[in-house]
Amino acid sequence: MHRALLIALCGLTIPVLAAGPAPEIISPQVKTCVSKAVEWLLKQQQESGLFSEQKSNQKPRPGDIPSHSAAMTALAIMGLASVGHLPGNPTPEGAAAERALKFIVDNVEPDENGYLGRSDRSRMYGHGIITLMLTEMLGMSASEETDKKVRAMTEKAIRLIIRAQQTPKSEANRGGWRYEPSSSDSDISVSVWQLMSLRAAKNSGIEVPKEAIDNAVAYIKRSYRAERDSNGQLKQTEAAFSYEPYGGRQTFSTTAAGLLSLQVAGQYDVPEVLGSSNWLLKFPPEVNEPWFFYGCYYYAQGMYQRGGDHAATARQKTEQMLVASQSPEGAWFPRNGNEKSAGPVYATALSLLSLSVYHHFLPIYQK
Repeated sequence: MHRALLIALCGLTIPVLAAGPAPEIISPQVKTCVSKAVEWLLKQQQESGLFSEQKSNQKPRPGDIPSHSAAMTALAIMGLASVGHLPGNPTPEGAAAERALKFIVDNVEPDENGYLGRSDRSRMYGHGIITLMLTEMLGMSASEETDKKVRAMTEKAIRLIIRAQQTPKSEANRGGWRYEPSSSDSDISVSVWQLMSLRAAKNSGIEVPKEAIDNAVAYIKRSYRAERDSNGQLKQTEAAFSYEPYGGRQTFSTTAAGLLSLQVAGQYDVPEVLGSSNWLLKFPPEVNEPWFFYGCYYYAQGMYQRGGDHAATARQKTEQMLVASQSPEGAWFPRNGNEKSAGPVYATALSLLSLSVYHHFLPIYQK
């Protein structure tokens, strides 16, 4: 999608009709919060273009780059783009996003099947994150050469996602993904990145078989933990998504991930969406819980898609938590468990995505 078309779709052109919904008002506190976060993030960009708080003068070698550096840089690109700083824009922020995009296309070496998670050891998590970013950046670069590389990488990466989904699996795991393309099991946290990538690619005109999205949706729905009657009808009006269809933890992060991914796939009014959004109203996130920043991103975007009281409540909660927990220099720092080791670039990029729901720049999150 070219930049001019994206801007038109985002409603930034002069409206044709006088009537219509009023624009969403973004508070001064959130604007300041976003500006500080962008400023901090740009200071973490290294000469090679990657984003990392770990400073290094060592030049990355193509195909062998710092651990998780491509996945983190992809998150940073999406975070910047989500608040309007697109690659190729004639601004310092646009130049930073352009350099980051060039770092990925020049240094992430797909294997013969298009797998992107090998170069930085981020596995299928990284593959899904990088692929989603690439699909959203199609046509965005100021460089024709970079654009060509983005499209070539995207098309191969999408084929890898489809091929990995077809790995023989049990009925419970069928349709999902896990840590490697050849994994015979699945989990919701890896699967939602792949499903969103497939949907974004389809929206961009890349061929994606309908059954690939249908099978992924069916997998996500099997992770919904509501009781059912003898006819398979849900007996509860609110329930959570679990980490795996046959059990595992049921948290706000897994529930929010399921909520957003189904809506991105066009499943806006299915019982699983209605029930999980109701569950999140009852059990909202708290900043100290495990995988807060990962879950907050899905929570903010998923509840926004739901609309109404769900969107209003989630917006107030998200903004309150993130404004209060931002560091004076503009970053966020994970506080709990495994997320703590992911670092502030990860948390800051996801926080920008969480605060960006009313900017409407990234096509995948538009209603």
